[in-house]
Amino acid sequence: MVDKLHYNTTLSQTFSPCGNYMVAGNIYGELAVFDIENVLNPPDGVTLPMKAISHFMAPRDEQICSLAKTEKFLIVGTVGEITGWDWSTIGNNKHPKLSWTIQIPVSRESYEKPDVNAMVVSENEATGMTMLYAGCGDKKIHVFSLEDGKHIRTMEGHEDYIHSIHNQGNQLVSAGEDGSVRLWDLRQKSLTAVIVPHTQPKVERPSLGKWVGDAALSEDWLVCGGGPRLSLWHLRTMDVMASFPDVEDSGLHVTRFHEDKIIAGGTAPHLYHLSLTGDISAQVQVSATTVFSVCIQESPHHVMCIAGSSPHIDVCTNFNYRDQILSFA
Repeated sequence: MVDKLHYNTTLSQTFSPCGNYMVAGNIYGELAVFDIENVLNPPDGVTLPMKAISHFMAPRDEQICSLAKTEKFLIVGTVGEITGWDWSTIGNNKHPKLSWTIQIPVSRESYEKPDVNAMVVSENEATGMTMLYAGCGDKKIHVFSLEDGKHIRTMEGHEDYIHSIHNQGNQLVSAGEDGSVRLWDLRQKSLTAVIVPHTQPKVERPSLGKWVGDAALSEDWLVCGGGPRLSLWHLRTMDVMASFPDVEDSGLHVTRFHEDKIIAGGTAPHLYHLSLTGDISAQVQVSATTVFSVCIQESPHHVMCIAGSSPHIDVCTNFNYRDQILSFA
């Protein structure tokens, strides 16, 4: 029998609200819980790589496409479904409490359940309600109230499935297989701008396709990448200000800002740290042949976890190099 974890792919990770646990979800519907304090300060005699302290399965063993959190719940996005798990029951417990389930509405044109590829939790300032935004494989961003689980609305515009969503204040950015990056105003509930990176000569890479794997926002900038090259865009003008040819990759799935740096990863042997002008400040060796998830926490532990197509997850405390390796098993 083939050990399926040898072919493991971890698509998403998140830290617990207390910061002492990290949860990772894989394509087999399995969630692994790691004790971060023990990872960073391993007891004498512990065999490396360190293993998870517990595992549990998503309903129907559906692949874990995305993870998010609130103070009370670990939120798990699978295929056609989002579930909420009580954080107080997660840790060494192999049977944590499933608190609620949300079904993604299925259109009349298609009975296929969409993957929940990305999620963002945001509080509505006007109403005080906590909202969950889910970027899905049906080309839509579905918006739910976490107060009662009701489906509030959909945000439509993408012409193919959505890879990622991130927010910065009241702005949400989405990136999709259709090659577009879309900006949304969460207060006005409207689309405000669209960029199409593969139409830009200094960004396009026709051999890798037009898809955009990830996009992220700062106050003034947008960074994105996928088939097109890693690129930096000015939010006021929506012009591409820089591309980063020194990043050697065959497609990007993670692009984000951290402090004054850009972090980028994908099908590449390293996770890159770059300045906004393109200078590479660090190339972190990674276990995964393709990186799909980077999870960063500042407190109580300064730590970054890097996961993807590998049974291992890389851990960095000084973000310029790998300190530890975790095993999903």
